[in-house]
Amino acid sequence: MTSLVPRAPYTDEELRKLYPDNLELQLVQVLMRHGERTPVSARFQNAGLHPFWPYCASVRQMKSTILALNGNVDTSAPFSTLEWTRHLETFGPDDEPVIALGPKGERNDICDMGSLTDLGRQSTSRLGLRLRQLYVDRLGFLPETISSTDGFYLRSTPVPRALESLHQTFSALYPPAAREADPATGRFPVPNILIRAPNEETLYPNDGNCRRFAALSRAFAQRAADRWNASEEMEYLNKVYGKWMPNGNGNATSDQRRVAVDSRPRLSGIMDTVNSTLAHGPETRLPEEFYDAKARRIMEKIGVEEWFAGYKESQEYRTLGIGGLLGDVVGRMVSSAEMDGKGAQAVLRGRAADQGNPHVRFGLSGCHDTTLAGVLASLGAYDTEAWPPFTSHIAIEMFRKKTEENSAQQPSSQATIKKSWWSSLFSHSHDTSSPGIGRTPTPELTPEEKKKLDGYYVRLRYNDEPVTIPGCKLPGNHLEGDESFCTLVSPS
Repeated sequence: MTSLVPRAPYTDEELRKLYPDNLELQLVQVLMRHGERTPVSARFQNAGLHPFWPYCASVRQMKSTILALNGNVDTSAPFSTLEWTRHLETFGPDDEPVIALGPKGERNDICDMGSLTDLGRQSTSRLGLRLRQLYVDRLGFLPETISSTDGFYLRSTPVPRALESLHQTFSALYPPAAREADPATGRFPVPNILIRAPNEETLYPNDGNCRRFAALSRAFAQRAADRWNASEEMEYLNKVYGKWMPNGNGNATSDQRRVAVDSRPRLSGIMDTVNSTLAHGPETRLPEEFYDAKARRIMEKIGVEEWFAGYKESQEYRTLGIGGLLGDVVGRMVSSAEMDGKGAQAVLRGRAADQGNPHVRFGLSGCHDTTLAGVLASLGAYDTEAWPPFTSHIAIEMFRKKTEENSAQQPSSQATIKKSWWSSLFSHSHDTSSPGIGRTPTPELTPEEKKKLDGYYVRLRYNDEPVTIPGCKLPGNHLEGDESFCTLVSPS
């Protein structure tokens, strides 16, 4: 599957089961893959695929912020906006610069490699509408209108398609009609969106900045190549795709043009072009044989093993690849639990009462397929051979028992030593600079601090389907009667 086909909205009965009366939703953090895009590099031009696609109407309406100098070199001058249209330039037949054209000679709306397309903008907007329908219209967890983005954690990787997908999703979650203007300015306050420097990014497995993780990634990729390159499955892929490998004309095969995990293009690169073209078209489609159902299943199966098996098998791989992100996610849950819900309600009226800082109630992060699969595989919950479709998302929801039940907790003097199985998966993620509990390892917490985390449950939904995590199935690790609700802490 390349483009996500959303499931039908929850029925009233499903909603009652998913959100029981004895629990109240306190915090939601959504990790979303970007929408449909162009391939990250041009491939298979020998099969008739045009390298440049005319699916990016947004490039006709580019805007840049400039200083309005008015002839004076004054850095305190006000800012203005320069509107412009972007055209791509490429090399022509004799290496002379020419304007890049689409398959029918289009010079407008031309996408760059790896760009979010018009279709991707539509699908991420539809995701925002589904989030609004659930968390605003049906659950009442979020308000119908907002006067600021206090209480929202909006973040994206620096990759443009991820950031633009975040823009589209948030704009559908809270369209202009649902944004209240500030009486003082007459405008809705500009949302704050967080972006990290590439060397500090954790919203994707950052092998470009961690040499050890890069070495482990190469080792697992080589293992996949050793396991699959001479297999019957790869022979089938060669029958389908081999004649179209570089220097092939569709009529011959050779050892130099064989498909392999580590061929050029790599098998994952072939899958990238197949999936991207399958989502669009018809002007940018490959010959029909490229979409052979069996071949696509084999590619995804091998790709999932190459890219994500390490998370299932190695704690070091989990820690380096996705531990930083999940440490942040858990840290926000712990912070919310420490506040015991007091700030969660105050944020709807503006700012939280404690220390004058907004309390995060809803997080939305623009990320990638490797993020989502890495999270699920690290938790032992990626039980599929299918690659995450475009616009997939994981909703990480934290609940707390209703107030009357919280009062029945054991006194702190009788609290037993507990260990969070969440943190045990990423034991090296430790931030001693965080205030309060933060990301402090559970064994280092005082009994009073441990008590604050009792009565809280976490549930993941992947593309609107609840995920059951193996570690939650153990006695004491889940809500009675429903193993998809994990306790925030569990008996050691």
